[in-house]
Amino acid sequence: MLKAVQNLGCSSGFLSQLWKKAHHNTACGGLSSIAISTNPLSNSASTRTRRRHATTTKLDSFISPVFSTRGTRSETRSESNPDATTSPSSSSAGNVSKINFCQWCGGPTKHDIPDGEEKMRAICTVCDKIAYQNPKMVVGCLIEHDNKILLCKRNIEPSYDLWTLPAGYMEIGESAADGAIRETWEEAGAAVEVVSPFAQLDIPLIGQTYVIFLAKMKKPHFSPGPESSECRLFDLDDIPFDSLAFSSIFVSLNLYIDDIRSGKLKFHYGTINKRPGSSPSDMHAFSLDNHLQC
Repeated sequence: MLKAVQNLGCSSGFLSQLWKKAHHNTACGGLSSIAISTNPLSNSASTRTRRRHATTTKLDSFISPVFSTRGTRSETRSESNPDATTSPSSSSAGNVSKINFCQWCGGPTKHDIPDGEEKMRAICTVCDKIAYQNPKMVVGCLIEHDNKILLCKRNIEPSYDLWTLPAGYMEIGESAADGAIRETWEEAGAAVEVVSPFAQLDIPLIGQTYVIFLAKMKKPHFSPGPESSECRLFDLDDIPFDSLAFSSIFVSLNLYIDDIRSGKLKFHYGTINKRPGSSPSDMHAFSLDNHLQC
């Protein structure tokens, strides 16, 4: 469940992610950055021309007025965890100063670099165990039905009343696909079958990886769970991009739309970089870097 502070904003309005592989190859592994068009749904010749001119082959950190530059990673809020400002496990910055007691024996910790390592860790002064901080995995489904996409309107903070794909933290003992299926049932009341993986989006600043699967409903039935106030199927042209909850969802939907219009669904990998110091409500606060597709 995404009881979430996904504070990676995005540019407002319906923006399309465009790319070009660095070496114009078709093999998996081509790197690109993302350029932005402010009218992605237009198929006019002038729009297509602007898109071609806007596309870049620079391999890292494309910079535009919409996207931020990359900088020092000091922000520790989480996209999907409201406790991220107090829970060190969700901060990729490794804020071990917040770990003051051992999770195993309850003893006080010291903060030091263990022998053979390079990062500061919280080390128990009683049992000598080390508290390692690892990324969290968020899994979800992009559900296709009658050429429409199922979205849920959030019934909880943060991002209350905004739209998202059904997604949440993977649990111990389940696969990524099983977790995505479970989250879809919990948030949208839909029994689904995973078709294929669609996107992996890493968010290093907050220590999260999103894995989004393409899925289809086993039966055309869905209803909002406790964390959703509404569930609805949207035509691609009607997706509320100005009312989406999280940047990872914004990126996933745009990549999907571009794939549909190109006539070929692909698997995507990319890194979402958050502008340090931006607020959760900042809708201009991320870039998509190191984009690969196959």
